[in-house]
Amino acid sequence: MKPSLGLPWYRPAVAILLMQVTAAVAASGGGPDAPGSPPAALAPAANTLFDYDPGADLALKTRATVSRGDVTVTEVAFAGSPHGEAPPVQATLVRPAGPGPFAAVLWVHWLGDPVTTNRTQFLEEATALAREGVVSLLVEAMWARPHWYKERTFETDRAASVRQVVELRRALDVLLAQPGVEAARTALVGHDYGAMHAALLAGVDSRVHAYVLVAGTPSLLDWAFYAAKPEVMTDYLAQMRPLELRDSLARNPRSEFLLQYAEKDEYVPLAKAVEFFAAVAGPKRLIVYGGASHAMTEVPAIRGDRAAWLRQQLALR
Repeated sequence: MKPSLGLPWYRPAVAILLMQVTAAVAASGGGPDAPGSPPAALAPAANTLFDYDPGADLALKTRATVSRGDVTVTEVAFAGSPHGEAPPVQATLVRPAGPGPFAAVLWVHWLGDPVTTNRTQFLEEATALAREGVVSLLVEAMWARPHWYKERTFETDRAASVRQVVELRRALDVLLAQPGVEAARTALVGHDYGAMHAALLAGVDSRVHAYVLVAGTPSLLDWAFYAAKPEVMTDYLAQMRPLELRDSLARNPRSEFLLQYAEKDEYVPLAKAVEFFAAVAGPKRLIVYGGASHAMTEVPAIRGDRAAWLRQQLALR
């Protein structure tokens, strides 16, 4: 039996509910900035963990380039840590033909099937959007490493997540520096851990106008203890407290959010999806898909809804 969560379950009813939520936010003085307007300020962060030097050299290097019709796909690497504390970030840059103007999307993959636990997960979608005027950067996250989850340590979890968010901020630097990109038309798509670290980014970086967050849970702690538990749980919880996703989402009242979830997700119960939705401060839409799993690939509407929403948010041609 389904739990009673006070939310409709399928696409049509959920869309109706969230139009009402968006209207309520707008009436209270919130709502999205129009494309072309400067980004609104975020509420002050409680810490400076994610600060970095935006003027530090990106050390962008091109590895290889291939053409897919009128779309150019380039393998690149850049310095994710401003002072070289970590290996370069591997990424794929997808560009349309012509001088622009272009919208921009940063894509952050999931931790799941090894075949797609890397920057190729969203490559087809990025290539399709390039034909509509979007420059994309698809990054390799720390969880792309084989056996990452089992080999991570409780002592380094916080530093690793902080470094990952800084790498995403540096990825935005790379993306927004591309010729023809209009900074005001910027989106981010993240799945699973990609969605969760994007939520942390949302609280400290105002450059992303629209987020699509797929199958994320509202706390890093929800997935921290599958393999083991820390020796002193209270110390670990205190260490991770500054990385609370709910606090981060609450600091961003202006970006638009599309949240996509499976009705029956083995890693994200619907109650957690509702918590995530409630934590988003600004305009938001939640879509729950029957017949989908945590992979979020079984239902064609998932990709279709995502593309349609990005077209609207980024004012694509």
